[in-house]
Amino acid sequence: MPPRLRITTFRRQALRYPNEIRIAARCASTAAAPAVTPAAPIEQMTRSTAPIARNPPSQPPSHRSPEYRRSQLLRQYTSLLRTSPLMVLFQHNNLKSMEWAAIRRELSKALQKVDEKIAAEGRTAPALGPYVKVQTVQTSIFEVALRIVEYFRPNDAAQTSGKPPSAVDPITQTSAELPPISGSKDDPSLTHDLSRAAHAAVKHMKGRHELAEILVGPVAVLSIPTVSPEHMKAALSILTPKEAGFPAPTRKANPDYHDPVVQNGLQKINLLAARVDGQVFDIDQTKWVGSIEGGMDGLRSQLVMALQSMGSSITSTLEGAGKSLYFTMESRRSVLEDEQKGEGEKGEGEKSESS
Repeated sequence: MPPRLRITTFRRQALRYPNEIRIAARCASTAAAPAVTPAAPIEQMTRSTAPIARNPPSQPPSHRSPEYRRSQLLRQYTSLLRTSPLMVLFQHNNLKSMEWAAIRRELSKALQKVDEKIAAEGRTAPALGPYVKVQTVQTSIFEVALRIVEYFRPNDAAQTSGKPPSAVDPITQTSAELPPISGSKDDPSLTHDLSRAAHAAVKHMKGRHELAEILVGPVAVLSIPTVSPEHMKAALSILTPKEAGFPAPTRKANPDYHDPVVQNGLQKINLLAARVDGQVFDIDQTKWVGSIEGGMDGLRSQLVMALQSMGSSITSTLEGAGKSLYFTMESRRSVLEDEQKGEGEKGEGEKSESS
């Protein structure tokens, strides 16, 4: 038997709160009615919808996925190569973290002394010690970054006007060139380091760079933001004093340099080569760059002296030729004058005899 429903309570509430009951009933009827939406205008229906942006404006489409660590390392290495005109490459073998920390500490001390020396001499060169870094690199990615920096020219018309990709026409079964899609990976206007244009421009140059042969195994890079032979000499005297031929700090001048942790780490570092203004230098040429006295100012003074000596030698050579020509002409003139005087005296003697 179904339960009986008591409606006395509802009647009492309806009599007590008539307005609330009417409002609730009206809301229930409105909710139950189907919602009618107005039709879209004709312009909106005929207009094509905008394409969905797959890439944010801050990240253009890339051939290499920017989320991967390899892509970030590639961008880091290309930036390092463009902003560091002086780089020295070393080979390191199983250095521990505490050894790296001790070596970086001694390197920072040596570079700070160079900055203090330059400031004491009154030169206006900025302090480079805080910006000189030594870090390990992944050789395969670093080699790709070298190729992009050396061989990729985004402003080159031959590269920026690259051909769009080709596809097969499903009707004629022939290859047809597709127009470049703006905002896609195949867009030739994209010329950043991770773009497809950069990848295609340096792909055939794999292994052809001069540093490709030594980028094998564990490699560390010392980067200096400007060409400073003094800072390079100080760094080589700390890292590889024997191979570079620069004296290491004595125990009296720097006792921390002779700690076992530092010496054990330095025994595992070998000098490979250097990159100066885009040119690859071997060990002997690296020594010559570090041995320039007075840094770049000293090199400029040597160049000025060489030009002055060259000018003075050219002047003396030209003056010597002029002087020799002058003496030759003068001697010839004196000979001619003597001959003319002799002929005159002979003529006068003949006239006196005839008379």
